[in-house]
Amino acid sequence: MVISRNRDGVVIVKLPLLQLERRDVAASQTLRAALSKVEAAHPGFTYDLVVGIMRRGDLSINMNESVLRLQGTTSESDIVEHRLSRSEDAFQELNRKSSALKRILSRIPDEIIDRKTFLETIKEIASAIKKLLDAVNEVAGFIPGTTGKQALEQRKREFVKFSKRFSNTLKEYFKEGQANAVFVSALYLIHQTNMIMVTVKSKCE
Repeated sequence: MVISRNRDGVVIVKLPLLQLERRDVAASQTLRAALSKVEAAHPGFTYDLVVGIMRRGDLSINMNESVLRLQGTTSESDIVEHRLSRSEDAFQELNRKSSALKRILSRIPDEIIDRKTFLETIKEIASAIKKLLDAVNEVAGFIPGTTGKQALEQRKREFVKFSKRFSNTLKEYFKEGQANAVFVSALYLIHQTNMIMVTVKSKCE
């Protein structure tokens, strides 16, 4: 199961585009614009492109695992759309807590095979989730208007729902041993984290 053909394909090509941008900004922007245009007209194209390349190369890769790993390889400064530019401590703290949670989640594929290490990682994830929610609560005071506050509160409820779902998936993993279900649930949680950041950005910047 892949949680989103659109989103996963875009995430996979994002890192190479960022690396290309460091060498040739114009080429990177041209390629990014072309992919964005095609993706908008044909959602899932980028994902299908990546899968097609892997099939031609006779590669067997778990896309969910690969996308999850990629969350830890892209630096904080590279994810512009998920970073807040306001300088107040509350906004910068939310940047830090959001990035921290995603980095910890990205370690799951490497650490899930070692039960003791993975249990420690789960504790880190639980702590990171709590810290992120605390940071969201701090930022909420800066959101103007009732509509904006309600939008953020809805995103927060969705995040909590997927946090609980992630917890339940972990319980099932220790019974059934289905690692891919954990990867998918972690990706959902990362997506909800990003949606919180997008919501705050749209209401405050």
